[in-house]
Amino acid sequence: MRLRKLILRNFRNYDNLELTFHSNLILFVGPNAAGKTNILESIFMACTGRSHRTPRDKELIKLGKKETLIRTKAEKQLGTSEIAIYLSMGEKKKILINESPASRMGELMGHLNSVMFSPDDMKLIKEGPVERRRFMDMELSQVKPKYFYYLQQYNKILNHRNNLLKNIHSKPSLVRTLPVWNNQLAEAGSYIIWQRKLFIDSLQSVSREIHRRMTDGREELTLIYKSSVPFKTGSMDEIRSRFLKVLEERHEDDIDRGFTGMGCHRDDILFQINGADVKVFGSQGQKRTTVLTLKLSELEYMYRQTGEYPLLLLDDALSELDLKRQQMLLEYIGKVQTFITLTDLNQIPDIRKKNPQIFRIQSGNAQLMESISF
Repeated sequence: MRLRKLILRNFRNYDNLELTFHSNLILFVGPNAAGKTNILESIFMACTGRSHRTPRDKELIKLGKKETLIRTKAEKQLGTSEIAIYLSMGEKKKILINESPASRMGELMGHLNSVMFSPDDMKLIKEGPVERRRFMDMELSQVKPKYFYYLQQYNKILNHRNNLLKNIHSKPSLVRTLPVWNNQLAEAGSYIIWQRKLFIDSLQSVSREIHRRMTDGREELTLIYKSSVPFKTGSMDEIRSRFLKVLEERHEDDIDRGFTGMGCHRDDILFQINGADVKVFGSQGQKRTTVLTLKLSELEYMYRQTGEYPLLLLDDALSELDLKRQQMLLEYIGKVQTFITLTDLNQIPDIRKKNPQIFRIQSGNAQLMESISF
């Protein structure tokens, strides 16, 4: 998978930007706040239909403008893929895939895949389970459009069930309708839990070896999926049955609280190094290395699922890594097309050997540098 063209119109701080990529390593170099991250954000948006920085699409439209366009052209094993996303202040988001309108967001998933790595990814370790659920959902949605569909359905059903729980206090007869929502929630949620468990198991097999290499064999990384719905075999039938039982057993507590207390919206991932919880006991270096391990494992997971490596988007990520981990990350260049933002070219070791394509970013403009000096 290779991104060959990116066109932006009124996106963030860009009026008109057209970039053509011919290298496996693309560098965006410039001072802070020049717009480097905005370019990676637009690529991520073309992959997933949403920003990694804000849930509000209107923030992506250049100040003073009413609409924006993101257009990409990529080469894949099965041919060329073109994506266009239109955002407008007064209209619903429009997505075109190979010039055909997409009727729902799920149709976009899988056409252009990416893995994003930025300093904000430390939230995966440091912050609450919302970040870790988002990590699983984003990864699975890109390679399994069915997962994205079930995730949307689950959230809609969960919202309906929570509203019902609140209304039962004023209208007790509504409790008779609760089994309908229980069944629907268990149906969608069991698929999500099943896929998350398979994902974490697959990621574990890859991440263990990568982490050993990065730590010279001193550390053993373990990933544990923590589901609020207990299960043994991990089959979807078992998970569905246990999910439904949990909802039925806890329905009085849910009515008292006015929300659904158990389900895949409460799940988490536990990261351990040599048996110790990384979030609680890990050093800053161990947390950073764990995140890097996860990102490299994502690349391999996507390759195994789709037969193609995704795009790798590194937003000011190398400055957070020591030389050894920088070099390990850059080993992937060649098989993974990589886009990197940085303020100084000297942040990249042995840059001449990588044949990079370098763009100088300054105040909403991107200029291709024909030659560089050190």
